[in-house]
Amino acid sequence: MSGDPTADEPTPEPEEATSEALEPPPPAPPPAEAADTGYTPDGIPTFESVREKIETRYGTAIGATELAAETPEGRSVEEQYEERQRAAAERLEQIRKSMRSDDEKS
Repeated sequence: MSGDPTADEPTPEPEEATSEALEPPPPAPPPAEAADTGYTPDGIPTFESVREKIETRYGTAIGATELAAETPEGRSVEEQYEERQRAAAERLEQIRKSMRSDDEKS
């Protein structure tokens, strides 16, 4: 045994060159059609991209409204709105009655 720690390790054998390694890689396939970026080469958004943006925003707004209505706060706001509508309808009816009674007195 010698003091050299690498003396016990086997020496790696050189790899043999195979015919597979010498062949060039196959040619790359032709590029597919350019991905639709939503813009024309002049930088103008396409009709489809604009429609998709609008539909996405619309869907997000509808979803947010539905989720808000399901929360206790959302229900509370809805109840407050309905109460205001009832109060407004009652007040309007009072005004109409008072106007009718004024017409009858004349």
